[in-house]
This record gives sequence, C-alpha cells and structure tokens, in this order.
Amino acid sequence: MQTEFQDRLAVITGASSGIGLALCAALLPRGVRVLAMSRTVGDLPALQQIYGERLQWCAGDVTCEDDLQGLARRAATLGRVDYLVPNAGIAEMADSLDMPAFQRQWAVNGAGALNTLAALRGELANPASVVFVGSFLTGSSFPGLAACIASKAALAAQARTLAVEFARYDVRINLVSPGPTATSMWDNLGLSDGELDDVADTLGKRLLPGHFLDASAVANVIIFQLSQGARGVYGQDWKVDNGYTLG
Repeated sequence: MQTEFQDRLAVITGASSGIGLALCAALLPRGVRVLAMSRTVGDLPALQQIYGERLQWCAGDVTCEDDLQGLARRAATLGRVDYLVPNAGIAEMADSLDMPAFQRQWAVNGAGALNTLAALRGELANPASVVFVGSFLTGSSFPGLAACIASKAALAAQARTLAVEFARYDVRINLVSPGPTATSMWDNLGLSDGELDDVADTLGKRLLPGHFLDASAVANVIIFQLSQGARGVYGQDWKVDNGYTLG
C-alpha cells in the first residue's frame, strides 16, 4: 500500500550510525529514497543490500563547504528534496571555558547543520520539511558538556526564526531533541568505563522508564515531524527524553 512517503527524497547527514542510521532504516521501508551523508560508511552497507539504489551514500563532512556543495549536486540529480534532516553531531567533554572545544562542537552541531540547510535550500521541494536535531540539555546544565549544550541551544534559536522565514516557501522547520540515547556518542566522550557508568547511573535515575532511549524511538518522532501529520507544526522543539526534563 502506498503512503505519503512513497518515492519521496530524504537527505540525512550523520547517517552511518545512531539516530541517523535508525532514521534511514525507518524511512526506507516506507518507500522513501534516501541520500545519506557521513564521514564513513559505517553500517549503511547492510541497508544497501536490502534496498539497493533507493539508498545512496555520499561521503562528506558537514564542516567542509565543498562536501556540502557536493551533497547538493548529488541531490539535484535525484529530484527535489522532500525531507532534510541535518543530524550530524558530536559531543566532547571539556572545561566550560575551553573555547577551542566550543568551536569544534559548534562547527558540527550548529554551523554544520545550518550550512547543510544553506547548501540544500535551492533543492527543497514545495512542500518540504526540515528537522534539526537538538538536545534535551538545552534547558538545563551538565558539567563538562557546556560547549555541546551551547551549540545546540544556539541552533534551536536559529531554527525558530528560520521557521518563520521559510514558511513562505512552504517549508516547515522544526527540531527534535533527544534525551539520553543508546548510541556510540557516549563512547566518544573520552571517559573511562567507570566514569561512563557513573554518568549512565546519574542520568538513568531521572528517566521515567529507568533506561536510555533506543535510536529508533527518536527516529519515529522525527518521521512524524517530517510527515503531513505534523503539517501545522512550525518552529517547535520536541523533547524525546524518556521524561528526563520532568525531573
């Protein structure tokens, strides 16, 4: 049975693992054609074996303007972009006044996401939906992650105004902000196993089900944001955090 997603084109960055990979895995069986961008191919080949040319991979880094322009050219060969999810992101533990750490994280989480939209704006369909990926921590604090939080908070502020500016083009812009999610991001924080266990225990005490989210739970909310079911939603930041922010 055909759905509204059949033969639509989605462009997803940070697509080789975590939430990006889960989003690819959820959109493809719905009939969506996916152009996935990431620095490494990761686990995408397993999906390519199933879905063939409906999943295309473009190697690239969102901090590189040439790579983003290459992504736009590749998208142009496939048709208008119905769904754009600038998902690439990093997190790094650092002192809150470590400006180089902030610049590194802003380059991916903030500027990288915004530059992805800038590169693809001329390829967007009418209508189209853009979903940025924020963070559940933008309304709170977490020692060591100030730079990551700040980069995502700035992105959220930009997205609200972009939602107003792009509405005239029949393009909806929103955010989905995941809570603690079981992805490889945690392995890249530079913490020891013991420190990671302490962080997981601290976070877990505030999660209503008592466990981290799986990436597919976040992907499903992003898909609803992309769909016509959310056609009246503009400039909103939906928290998907297993209740963390209620604590």
